[in-house]
Amino acid sequence: MQTLSDFFTGSGAEVALSTLGRRVTPMKQTTFAAFEREQAPWPLPWNGRAQLACALSWPALEADPAIWFLSLPLDEQGQLVPAPRDEFLDRLLQTLGTRAASASDDLAPDNLMQNNPLAFEPELHQRALLHARLSRHFGQPPSASSDMTRRYLVGDESLDWQMLGLQGLADQIVAKDPAVTSALVKRFDAMPREVILALCYLLEHGDTPKELLPKLWSMLKSAHENRDIEVFCALLRALLGSDDARVSGWLERILDDDALMAADCLAAIAARGWHHLEHEARLERFLERLAESPDADFRPVVRDLALIPRLRLPILMMLRQAPMDSSLGRLVRQWNA
Repeated sequence: MQTLSDFFTGSGAEVALSTLGRRVTPMKQTTFAAFEREQAPWPLPWNGRAQLACALSWPALEADPAIWFLSLPLDEQGQLVPAPRDEFLDRLLQTLGTRAASASDDLAPDNLMQNNPLAFEPELHQRALLHARLSRHFGQPPSASSDMTRRYLVGDESLDWQMLGLQGLADQIVAKDPAVTSALVKRFDAMPREVILALCYLLEHGDTPKELLPKLWSMLKSAHENRDIEVFCALLRALLGSDDARVSGWLERILDDDALMAADCLAAIAARGWHHLEHEARLERFLERLAESPDADFRPVVRDLALIPRLRLPILMMLRQAPMDSSLGRLVRQWNA
């Protein structure tokens, strides 16, 4: 047994893998197996790491799935650095022994994650979104607040938004209820600021309904006029999480607007809109804007984007070919000095 994938196969458990960090999304076990065998880079790197949730359910135990949150280090090409994984696997096998599919308390994630250098705590909104997806995957009911949250979102005025729970909001985002989507299109901009922020932080992982995109774009303009940078960036991230072609066009307009080139805005584009940068002109414009921003963290942002497989070669080529007298070219020379 040389990899975690080998363990998953032999454990007898139903396994659900999800990426975390850059995006909360399910991952095929075949994709993870190829990554572990160093046959493919990690598809969604985040701060130089492969952040992963491993959910394991043994149906015979009639217990909630065990969830391990792992942050695996990547090399400069986005491939697995195997030694830390190997150490965790050795610890896993020593702890579980031949009882991997038994009812032993050793299967509890805390027993394996305690003092584990690969363990990490996901951000609160990502954790809520993950649990909502895993509940549906394993056929479990949504959270206790899910029904009340739905009633609020579709317009029940008898409910106070402060009664809502984050998990209930995540459940509704994952459910993709047409009635909720229709209500959000009508009244999203009239909701309390706190609800708007929470929903945006959940939508930014690719769950924004296409019908809601024009509303978010309109709200983005209003947030800029009101100089509310927090709401502006949250709306931007919710927009950028979508693969819709309209968002790519809007991103081009944003990159051409000097007033929108704050460091927070650039960070939002890099974090949630990387897939819209798989386009020569947009990527070049983004790199120029990043180089021009005195408050942006140019090196870490570019390094992390360059770990994304489809962006690595285009970014390296643009850095090498940047004109000497451009902001990008000057930064590259300083970087290499």
